Amino acid sequence: MEIFEYGEREIDYLSRCDEALRSVIERVGTIERRVTPDLFVALTESIIGQQISNRAMERVVGRFRALLGTVTPERVLRTGRSAIKECGMSFRKADYILAAAQAFFEGEISESDLVGLSDQEVVARLTQLPGVGVWTAEMLLLFSMRRPDVLSYNDLIIRRSLMNLHGLSEMTRADFEHYRKLYSPYGSVASLYLWVADKLPI
Repeated sequence: MEIFEYGEREIDYLSRCDEALRSVIERVGTIERRVTPDLFVALTESIIGQQISNRAMERVVGRFRALLGTVTPERVLRTGRSAIKECGMSFRKADYILAAAQAFFEGEISESDLVGLSDQEVVARLTQLPGVGVWTAEMLLLFSMRRPDVLSYNDLIIRRSLMNLHGLSEMTRADFEHYRKLYSPYGSVASLYLWVADKLPI
């Protein structure tokens, strides 16, 4: 299992810039979050996981992998809509996966092309695919491409954690931008701790 790697440099920086976040880091210690380096595989799993529980997602992903053997655009296209749907997803999700497979197969999107793009440019490219919104694209930036500075305004838990940690009754976009800039260039590590902070007992 590959994890999102970080170390003392990121921890020291975040601890210095935000006392509230430092308290979370001290309580939690090192976080190990799995990454999926293959962007197409990560994308299919993100689509499968939309609006279902993690447990249900794991079941469907398991069936999907068993069906294809190795998850590649070519194998998805050869497998077809009905067989993909039978893994336990809707036809709409199957169509999203097929559209992504077509885009990757034809070279409209490739990992090698995305590597040289900024985070914003990658999000713009990925959200051209059906079924891929900004939040999904941002999660792919973090958990597949391992970009270091991803803090998503579109993530409810991150916004809620920021509010709870800093005693805010609401989180305006300006408030969020303040914290995004504060945590930069290590927003991704801050995200890991903010997700966990939401589950910590007060």
